[in-house]
Amino acid sequence: MGGIGKDVEVDYFDNIDSMVLSNFVENFNKFQALISPTYLLESPYKDLLVAVAHGDGKVYSVLRKARLSESVGKNLVDELVSLGILTIEYTRESPLRMHPKNKLPKEQRHYRIQDKLRFVQPFMRFWFGFVMHYKDELALGMGENFLDNFRQHYERLRSLVYEQLCNDLLLEYYDNKEPILSSGSYWNVYSEFDILAITKSKKIILGECKYKDRTVCKNELTKLKQKAAESGIKVDVYTLFSKSGFSKELLGMKSESLLLFDLNDLKVLL
Repeated sequence: MGGIGKDVEVDYFDNIDSMVLSNFVENFNKFQALISPTYLLESPYKDLLVAVAHGDGKVYSVLRKARLSESVGKNLVDELVSLGILTIEYTRESPLRMHPKNKLPKEQRHYRIQDKLRFVQPFMRFWFGFVMHYKDELALGMGENFLDNFRQHYERLRSLVYEQLCNDLLLEYYDNKEPILSSGSYWNVYSEFDILAITKSKKIILGECKYKDRTVCKNELTKLKQKAAESGIKVDVYTLFSKSGFSKELLGMKSESLLLFDLNDLKVLL
């Protein structure tokens, strides 16, 4: 449940524009009929799923965008998790420490530690992030606005999938070195990180994933180190993932404390 039927064939070797056009514009009704259960297309389920697809996934932020109370929203989340539509990425953030004689800074006093909601299947994220808003037009065979929006914002869908693959690659890389006990994205009151992993020996690995059509340069490493310092994270190993490779300067810095991976390295996951 909660996914796309196995009887549907998609040509993954077609270019992305043609694939989206032929499947979600020209055959919209066929694909909408595969959303299961069908009540996901109605409020309040639709509102919550659209909010997950369009935001950072933080639970209370999602409920606010969907205009749902916490009690109603949490019941819906539990149901969608049980259906296999959503999964919960639990926060690893520690509570803010406050000295008995000092108050928290004003901007932190209303801060809430939050888990994140993720779609189990990228197809469902695509549907509620891109298709749902244009469903009435698509049902009439009008796909121009949908396609324009998709071309403008496809990067956000692609980037999250890439981050998940990078996390899997890091686990694979350390498999024969030392076990990674915890990994995934990390967020706190100060910043967010694509990957933070902790090994059995308590090494902290901090990573950034760049799916861009340009090489990653040293300044990306500098920015990552600055974010780590602001968040109070003591990093043992930095790791950068790049679709388009790295500058010569950065490649020259590669070491046990700086790991660099490009698209070719992902082949080990096939």
